Amino acid sequence: MGPDEIRRSALPLDAPDDLDPLMERIGDARYVLIGEASHGTHQFYSWRAALTCRLISEKGFRFVGVEGDWPDCDRVHRSVTRPGAEDPYAALYGFARWPTFMWANEEVVKFCRWLRRWNEALPEGERCGFHGLDVYSLWDSLRAVRRYAARHLPGQVDAVLRAVDCFEAYGHDPQQYGMVARLMPESCEKEVVGLLAAVIEAAPGDEEGFAIRQNAQVVAGAEEYYRSMVGGGAQSWNVRDIHMADTLDRLADFYGGADGGAKGVVWAHNTHVGDARATDMTAAGMTNLGELVRERHGDDVVLVGFGTHRGTVVAAERWGAQAEVMQVPPARPASLESLLHAAELERALFIVPPAADRPGWYDQPLGHRAIGVVYRPDRERWGNYVPTVLGRRYDAFIWLDRSEALHPLHGEPPEEEELETFPTAV
Repeated sequence: MGPDEIRRSALPLDAPDDLDPLMERIGDARYVLIGEASHGTHQFYSWRAALTCRLISEKGFRFVGVEGDWPDCDRVHRSVTRPGAEDPYAALYGFARWPTFMWANEEVVKFCRWLRRWNEALPEGERCGFHGLDVYSLWDSLRAVRRYAARHLPGQVDAVLRAVDCFEAYGHDPQQYGMVARLMPESCEKEVVGLLAAVIEAAPGDEEGFAIRQNAQVVAGAEEYYRSMVGGGAQSWNVRDIHMADTLDRLADFYGGADGGAKGVVWAHNTHVGDARATDMTAAGMTNLGELVRERHGDDVVLVGFGTHRGTVVAAERWGAQAEVMQVPPARPASLESLLHAAELERALFIVPPAADRPGWYDQPLGHRAIGVVYRPDRERWGNYVPTVLGRRYDAFIWLDRSEALHPLHGEPPEEEELETFPTAV
């Protein structure tokens, strides 16, 4: 498993055209899940956007689903699909829930402006959407359902208000709800089931109706998520990723219409995108989005991971703290990142060969770095690495030996450098 074997597996990656082998590997797949080894790295976002632009323009992908909240992303969706809507910058700047830098950044603005221009030339029924897959937005989604029901579903208002009243008894803090509901026999589960049934039955089949049904699904998922989160363990993680997988399927069905499921791209962290069965997550009782989508859709799925050896990243020392540019130290010895660094590749694309034909390093269990929105570089010797069999976790892998922090819109931290030009079409 020496550097020469790694170099023989590597393909060049200097410009978006170098993604041709990956486009060939994707072929006619319906789902392409594109990861990131951190939520705060410029190159992960820019290369992910470069691949997504090609999937939309060359292979007809109809929507992008991201690890973000449905209500916030619905505002972005309107900005890229509706003539005369606000600029995507304004829509993304409006993200207020921490960590805002995940989506309120210059890299996503650049992609969304490209997507807006792409959609301008298309009829309404052929435009590409932008949607949130996540489950956190309990109150924002609940308010959206209440507003819609008051205007359009008078017969369902009572069911919606029963859920609103129940949650208001716990204040507006979903974590407080989860704590109380976990310790006491009372919860809002029954009221949420009633809300969901009422909305699904009555909401129309148009885009606005689909959005409100999805908000109701978020309320149901968030109620279960926050109730399970207090108990710790794998359950809350699984609730979240199952919700994301279900949302992905609902989007594919909605965009596909009578012709069946449409093609969709997912943007999320490697820990959601890479197949959990190729890590230690399964032993801990956890599933994830990549595993679920592979189980449901088989060969119609391509999973793409990212990695870097060193550089800078935007993150915070604790949840809710001000984000800052942090140094990413050189990867620890015997990790996947240190192995790829030893091959002296500045950037590279790896397409995972079939199991019978691939070099042994693809099947070697190695620690694979994962940086979240909370990051303490000084603690890497104890954490931040997920035991991984690369050839089973992903179908393709993009390597960037050195990487830089992305550029948040909210000025945390201030911009220090000009964005590089990839993807050139954005």
